Amino acid sequence: MPPKKAPPQEKKILLGRPSNNLKIGIVGLPNVGKSSFFNVLSQTDLGKAANFPYATIDPEEARVPVPDPRFDWLCELYKPASRVPAHLTCIDIAGLTAGASTGAGLGNAFLSHVRAVDGIFQVVRAFDDAEVIHVEGDVDPTRDMEIIQNELRLKDIEWVQKQLENLKKTGRSLGSSSLADKARKEEIATVEKVLKCVSEDKKDVRKGDWTNKEIDVVNGLSLLTAKPVTYLINLSERDYIRKKNKWLPRIKAWIDANNPGDPLIPFSVALEERLAPLSAEEKAEEEKNISATSALNKITQAGYTSLDLIRYFTCGPDEVRAWTIRKGTKAPQAAGVIHSDFENKFVCGEIMSYVDLHEHGSESAVKAAGKLRQQGKPYEMVDGDIAYWKSGG
Repeated sequence: MPPKKAPPQEKKILLGRPSNNLKIGIVGLPNVGKSSFFNVLSQTDLGKAANFPYATIDPEEARVPVPDPRFDWLCELYKPASRVPAHLTCIDIAGLTAGASTGAGLGNAFLSHVRAVDGIFQVVRAFDDAEVIHVEGDVDPTRDMEIIQNELRLKDIEWVQKQLENLKKTGRSLGSSSLADKARKEEIATVEKVLKCVSEDKKDVRKGDWTNKEIDVVNGLSLLTAKPVTYLINLSERDYIRKKNKWLPRIKAWIDANNPGDPLIPFSVALEERLAPLSAEEKAEEEKNISATSALNKITQAGYTSLDLIRYFTCGPDEVRAWTIRKGTKAPQAAGVIHSDFENKFVCGEIMSYVDLHEHGSESAVKAAGKLRQQGKPYEMVDGDIAYWKSGG
């Protein structure tokens, strides 16, 4: 008897909104450098940077280009009239304070703004400066991280309890026979499991262990602790350049204990503000002088990756453009990011990989090598694909 084939592994559904248009929010306590960071990241002065809590009330939004050497190389090859890189949409959100989950400060508005984004850049202050007040009185990054984690969790607990009450009210008369009743019972069981995760286990939802069926329910709840977090540690310029800060080991230990695996990126708003007005040449010269580089590209890329985003390219003499899609997106939906007609009337995609084009040097050489593929509706896009879509009339 031939050995039995192992059943194919079920593809894991991603936590979060199933969309290609995802946003990341900049979150933190007041006066930790969020708005100043938003301004240097977005090269604007939209964020209100001020030395008092709640300087930012309404969230500001900016689209930040995502650095990508592949995109630069494609532009060199095609020399297009127009160049459109991939973007990360960033939102500057008002500072959160202890008690936000019960409405303290701008609590409720703040938390609804966090609910509207898909991922979190958490800015943590790890610099001493008598000129910049701290809402808690002194600088203590792990306490600040604890405050934010607790507030997001408390709000999730309140939210999930409400959802559970509603489900149980409508589920009182559930018989056991119909499929709809069975599905409702499963939904109630999942929501109870979510509640246990955030309240008893004191874990963020994104750190829970969920089946695909459960993830469908979790995604419908749009929970604050289900969103991926990238910790951005704001250091003084001196500490950033010498790569030393008394808080960093403690911050790392806190993340390992509470949210293992979450990325931690040290940076310095003060340095970024000093580099921001310089030309590319001056900036390179200054980075060489101080033996340190801006962290903005690294931060943008980390945010993009945390949202499970990838990109594919369309290339030609008119335009080279990077299109953002979520991991696991099939060809018709990827084409639909350009225009809904491309998805509705999808025929196929002619696709080559960036690696093949880079290796062979031209489209005709890729074709001659047999590396240009026709892909139909089931094809799942790969980061770096170069696509030409064919759609019916």
